[in-house]
Amino acid sequence: MKETSSKQTSSIFQGEILKQSFKGSFTRLNPLKLIRNPVMLIVEVGAVITTLLTILNIISGASFDFNLQITIWLWFTVLFANFAEAIAESQGKARAESLRKTRNEVIAKKIMKNSEVKEVPAPTLVKNDVVLVEEGELIPSDGDIIEGTSLVDESAITGESAPVIRESGGDKCGVTGGTKILSGTIKVKITVESGKSFLDNMINMVESAKREKTPNEKALEILLIGLTALFITVVITLSTFAGYMGIAITTPILIALLVCLMPTTIGALLPAIGIAGMDRLLQHNVVALSGRAVEAAGDVDVVLLDKTGTITLGNRMATEFIPANGVKTNDMVNASLISSLADETPEGRSIVKLAKKELNIRGSDIKPSAESVFVPFTPESRMSGINTGSSMIRKGSADAIEEFVQNHNENVSDEIKKVVEGISVKGDTPLVVANEKGVMGVIRLKDIVKKGIKNKLQQLRRMGITSIMITGDNALTAASIAAEAGVDDFSANAKPETKLEMIRKYQSDEQQHLVAMIGDGTNDAPALAQADVAVAMSAGTSAAREAANMIDLDSSPSKLLEIVEIGKEILITRGALTTFSIANDVAKYFAIIPAIFAVTYPELGVLNIMGLSTPTSAVLSAVIFNAIIIPLLIPLALRGVKFRSTSSVSELLGLNILIYGVGGLILPFIGIKLIDILITLLGLGG
Repeated sequence: MKETSSKQTSSIFQGEILKQSFKGSFTRLNPLKLIRNPVMLIVEVGAVITTLLTILNIISGASFDFNLQITIWLWFTVLFANFAEAIAESQGKARAESLRKTRNEVIAKKIMKNSEVKEVPAPTLVKNDVVLVEEGELIPSDGDIIEGTSLVDESAITGESAPVIRESGGDKCGVTGGTKILSGTIKVKITVESGKSFLDNMINMVESAKREKTPNEKALEILLIGLTALFITVVITLSTFAGYMGIAITTPILIALLVCLMPTTIGALLPAIGIAGMDRLLQHNVVALSGRAVEAAGDVDVVLLDKTGTITLGNRMATEFIPANGVKTNDMVNASLISSLADETPEGRSIVKLAKKELNIRGSDIKPSAESVFVPFTPESRMSGINTGSSMIRKGSADAIEEFVQNHNENVSDEIKKVVEGISVKGDTPLVVANEKGVMGVIRLKDIVKKGIKNKLQQLRRMGITSIMITGDNALTAASIAAEAGVDDFSANAKPETKLEMIRKYQSDEQQHLVAMIGDGTNDAPALAQADVAVAMSAGTSAAREAANMIDLDSSPSKLLEIVEIGKEILITRGALTTFSIANDVAKYFAIIPAIFAVTYPELGVLNIMGLSTPTSAVLSAVIFNAIIIPLLIPLALRGVKFRSTSSVSELLGLNILIYGVGGLILPFIGIKLIDILITLLGLGG
């Protein structure tokens, strides 16, 4: 997945994307479009005014070189800002174009009411239609499998080459339009209307030029407008004072001063940051159905995590055979082995694997007798096993096996009960093995905590995010896993209503937390609908997907942690570039103010700490730097400032102030001075 994402990111700078972005820079010069970015709209108005003044100078025969240079760089400033937004959108459109290829004209096999199969175009399908999809065919639209099991290639959607199993009757029944059946035959009930599938939503979202601004983005925009209004007032006041002191300041210089003092850098990059943030989620195969959800992902401070599949691998693995007193280890292991041969559960397969290792045998060495009859697991019996001749071997929960041996006039010894209790206390699962003669021993099943999950949870904790594990396991098992994984809290014996109540509790007026959770089942839907950031897995049920505001196309339960990190990165990037933009103004102040007043008041020359050659070159240098810093920062805006999970909130804030605040203060001094030297060498500074 990371490899796929990196390829997509690097593709931003391909020729076709750059060409489209270049065209988009000019189409966005339309004031009706630019009005969404008030700061850059004012820069464009300034560019129009200096353009008109330059034309008047040309007509009148007056000197126009300086005005022309100011005009050119003001237009470049607007174009570079438009280019930043255009290239961010082009990145998403390129992603959408690749997705559109998966939506070619597909013929669906619609099952009619009389059970007849009729071929119809996929776009004509409506919600609740049932279609037949066979091996080698594309799934025509989103839906739930109601019959059958299949191996599905989802690489066209997720970018992952490994196929996945989708089957009816569980939490992995959901399928996505445009994916391909590699094997098996399934019947799919369509769950969306035509044009409203996840693929359609993705394409519409990344191609939409009317991306809704998030609350924090709107707040920052208000700040930028306020600063712009302040600097307009300052420039007007400065012009009045200059006139009073007998200093003539031309309109182009005043406009140059205004443009340099306004927060043009962040004003130019702000739309690109938001669009690129949405696209980074897409690169991680997450469809954000709500801009507010993306924003909330960065502000989340409570994360609810399912134990199974998120914190643990989800498959309990056999790790130890413990024979009862008087029973040979090999006999107990062999009984466990043959009773698990037909057990296709992950637990059953792990028992077979461990037993073969203990007995030092191969699969070909296992030969159950011809009259053997396997006994499948049922919720009622809570055990499975094998009948071979007169022997009956069973493995299951302690209660179920105790009832089994009592039916054969045997009892469970105190020694076995202590073993079972000891395994449970440690948070593992005891699986008791017995035959008609009594208990043979206990298998320890361990729920394996995912590698690296503890470190990820520690990273979230440093960012002030509380992690809570939710599980249906008993309190002892839950406590053991929680301690091993390092979660902050846990809830055992959890039911669907438990999750909903927990979310409401954390969101209440008393606590006021922003809560994120991930789910895939119908029983998760109420809690997903309540959560601020609700991530449903695309392989889950339609109820879960409809309740969520983000869809994980990879169906990876641990994706929630990545989403929170991406949300943090969006906020950090916006804050870092805002700090950089405002810090830039200091250097521009020391460049332009001395240039305006030093001729009349030579003592103000001490403010020319950069030693700029002439007043004209000083103004030009500041305007040029103000323009070219925008394209130089575009890669950072698109890629985002890296989330440093090893730092606390205060450390991260201090680090960003140091890098982007101090850097934004020092870099312009260096840049403006170098530009001034170049202008002087070229003889453009007057």
